[in-house]
Amino acid sequence: MSADNSPTPPARTKVALLGTGPWARSTHAPAIAAHPGAELVGVWGRRAEAAAELAGEYGVAACTGEDGLGELLAEADAVAIALPPDVQAPLAVRAAEAGCHLLLDKPVATTPAGAREVAAAVEAARVASVVFCTLRFAPPTAAWIAEQAGRGGWFTARAQWLAPLFVPGSTHEYASPWRKEKGALWDVGPHALSVLIPVLGDVTAVTAAPGPNGTAHLVLRHTSGASSTATLGAPPAAGGVEIALYGEHGTAEPPRWGESVLAYGAALDALLEAARTGRPHPCDAAFGARLTEILAEAQAQLA
Repeated sequence: MSADNSPTPPARTKVALLGTGPWARSTHAPAIAAHPGAELVGVWGRRAEAAAELAGEYGVAACTGEDGLGELLAEADAVAIALPPDVQAPLAVRAAEAGCHLLLDKPVATTPAGAREVAAAVEAARVASVVFCTLRFAPPTAAWIAEQAGRGGWFTARAQWLAPLFVPGSTHEYASPWRKEKGALWDVGPHALSVLIPVLGDVTAVTAAPGPNGTAHLVLRHTSGASSTATLGAPPAAGGVEIALYGEHGTAEPPRWGESVLAYGAALDALLEAARTGRPHPCDAAFGARLTEILAEAQAQLA
């Protein structure tokens, strides 16, 4: 207790942000800075000027290179990563080994081996981890997913996620090099699976077929016995997200999920809770590794 007998405020978790791209600027950094239980302590980037620019907006340290990363990890309690998946994975392993909790982006990696290394590092270091799949954390859709999983009785589902940023030659702000290379399967596939799996169960079989403009069509079998389909791709002049469940209760469709900053704040809530209690979150690094395994199997069929 302080001298005036008022309670001492709880210590905030020191969070380092790794990454300086569009999502780091629009979602990760503002959500961390606004969170009452977190303190943004630094920004690490592969380009010094980008790190300095983003860090300057929040009055925190900018770091780059191996030495800068090591210093930042030594100061932080947790790291939030906004980097391409195959850059993210080895940095996540290093952060876990340094004792930092992990707020990861999806996909964790684009190879099962890389994703499993992250999950193994988390387990070995006994740190908390959360993979940011937007619909699993946005309050409206998170509540809807939990409700539908509790109801059961679903025998099929469909997910359609079409985004113009995947059109060949797209100049969309979020059409980063890794998204152009890996396409919708890897970028939005985790979003679709993050809804289907908690409701219908893990995927036991996947069949994938290619469509035009890099579109991927998936047919999935789940542990509940249900089947589902997912269409992930780049329409020439249309886009949108549609998800529907079909079963003994009729049809169910999720509400709009709202602002990404609010969803990311909820993911940070989940990470802090997992760190406090020691109980893994369902959408942790192990779940992220499972998503990568499913997507890699689909990718092999599309090749």
